[in-house]
Amino acid sequence: MTPAPIHLAGERLMLDPAGLLAWPAERSLVVADLHFEKGSSLAARHGRFVPPYDTRETLERLGLALRRWRPQRLIALGDSFHDAGGAARLCPADAAALHRLLAGIEMVWVLGNHDPVAPDALPGTACDEHRAGRLVFRHQALPGRIPPGELSGHFHPKATMPTRVGGVTRPCFVADGWRVMLPAFGAYTGGLDAEDPAISAHFPRGARLFLLGRDRLYSRPAGMIRAG
Repeated sequence: MTPAPIHLAGERLMLDPAGLLAWPAERSLVVADLHFEKGSSLAARHGRFVPPYDTRETLERLGLALRRWRPQRLIALGDSFHDAGGAARLCPADAAALHRLLAGIEMVWVLGNHDPVAPDALPGTACDEHRAGRLVFRHQALPGRIPPGELSGHFHPKATMPTRVGGVTRPCFVADGWRVMLPAFGAYTGGLDAEDPAISAHFPRGARLFLLGRDRLYSRPAGMIRAG
């Protein structure tokens, strides 16, 4: 995979086509909106039965990224579980796989609106937001003008890239000189058009979108075309 470098608050960060962000100087990896156990939550709460393999698929993709980057720290930007009881619903095999992935890694669970409490019986520390140097890691972007250096998730941004055979819609990063909004990493997560006011209001001076491809990112300025 070919990551794309960006600079934020004086730090060089790498946008990974897998949908996560690396901070090489700190050997840190950042991922947003894993939504583990969304399938079991839909079944229990709404009677909507979907294949119960979302957690396993997300773990497999996360494992590939961890092996590729070999970070010392993993920061999850909230909504790591689809609800407060998600960690307790992990099947033994998936729980064991998650423990193996996090072995020897400093794990930071930023809390989100879906998972407002720390996950039980899992390694790591939980916090409302995490700060390191000039960077701040939170679940949802703060409104208004803020100091540069914010990384967030929550909105699951997606965008459309025009091609010769029509528009292709993909999850995307949204970035300017002040903040980066990450796409959702979870297998069963949907997306919100990056041109939607809920997202674009955080980028009043415009932004650049980085759409996820198989092995690379496809960049365009915001405002070219709306996602369908």
